[in-house]
Amino acid sequence: MIYRLSAIALAAALCGCAVGPKYEVPTTAAPATFKEAEGWTPAAPADAMERGPWWMLFGDPLLNELAASVDVNNQNVALAAAQYAQARAVVAEQRASLFPSVALNGSGNRSGGGETRPSNNYRVDIGGSWEPDTWGSLRAGVTGAQASAQASAADLAAARLSAQGELVANYIGLRQADVERQILDTTIQGYRRVLQITQNRVDAGVTARSDLLQAQTQLFNAEADLLTVIRQRAVYEHAIAVLLGKAPAEFSLAPASWSIVVPEVPLGVPSTLLQRRPDIAAAERDVAAANENIGIARAAYFPSLNLSASYGYGNSQVGGLFSASNSLWSLGLSAAQTLFDAGAIAARVEQTRAARDAAIARYRQTVLDAFADVEDQLAATRALAQQQELRRQASEAADQVEQQMENRYRAGQVNYTEVVSAQVTALSARRALIQVQADRQTTAVALIQSLGGGWQSSQP
Repeated sequence: MIYRLSAIALAAALCGCAVGPKYEVPTTAAPATFKEAEGWTPAAPADAMERGPWWMLFGDPLLNELAASVDVNNQNVALAAAQYAQARAVVAEQRASLFPSVALNGSGNRSGGGETRPSNNYRVDIGGSWEPDTWGSLRAGVTGAQASAQASAADLAAARLSAQGELVANYIGLRQADVERQILDTTIQGYRRVLQITQNRVDAGVTARSDLLQAQTQLFNAEADLLTVIRQRAVYEHAIAVLLGKAPAEFSLAPASWSIVVPEVPLGVPSTLLQRRPDIAAAERDVAAANENIGIARAAYFPSLNLSASYGYGNSQVGGLFSASNSLWSLGLSAAQTLFDAGAIAARVEQTRAARDAAIARYRQTVLDAFADVEDQLAATRALAQQQELRRQASEAADQVEQQMENRYRAGQVNYTEVVSAQVTALSARRALIQVQADRQTTAVALIQSLGGGWQSSQP
């Protein structure tokens, strides 16, 4: 009878019944084109463009070196990598549950007491047990663990992309600070010359002392602005050190020229965004894992089966332990079925369904946020390109006005208030031009991140 039950259980396990719902990727609203993509070049595998790491498009060798080391040294990336390794180990553990477990057991004891003669008892046996995956719950666990591991892989890609993008943005900010410092140094030198001229005019009784006070105010404000820029640069340098996994005290970047390169970013169709963005991939894999949990919960409605078998030897003497006459064997089948639980199983199934619906909502929201993110960066890219030209023209005009006012002041044709106004305007225009140049680069970084991290072709 036991053999017959075992055969029935084995057949049921081999046939297996999947009690979970079939998984389908949730539908999302994917527009045919980006609203703000007018004027952009669509990405295509045959495009002649940079195929290497995306940060190389900014044309800065030092930046290339720093960004490449993020993968190795950044602790957030290391954390995500460890979590991915952990998720893969969970998959291996879940897969092992599909197979029988085998154990070798041995024991020996001596007993006695009172007038009873002491006796020995030795036993050695090998046994195994197996829970057939009759209702597919174990396979659902494996599939769910695989989906979770894939989500962890996407999280790792997202952490890597985030760290790389943050480093590039901080590096751009640092180089912007270098340029601003040069401008302020030059401006301060000019203010000191004007201050000396004003001092000479006051000493000669040609101009009022108020002009000297205004010149001093200009100089002191510019020197204060310089200290602010120096502080901001230090903050960027410290942030880069942390991103590289180093203590700020052990890291420094010398001032260098700024490569003001804004890469042209070609676009793919919006549907490719669903395949490229790691956060979207992770959200979709979370839905798949949640879907498998429904099957695991529903399997509790059905009986659980367990097969066990053992074979070994037992004897009172070690010498005759392994003789055929002392052999022992057993074979068993157990089954368990919940008859009443006051709706606990139904509640757990409903929980898993609700969790899947929540995962679907998060996935769809992630997709919508991704589309909006790309649209925002496209709009910013176009506007900043137009602003840069206007800022350049404004800066050139302000420089000319400043020079003319200084010349006219030396000739006694205007008062010093007009010179101060021209100087403030010129300095503000120069710094605004630098800012828009930095904004264009950081927006390009944000756009590349929004698109999933570059646009390498799968073709060589």
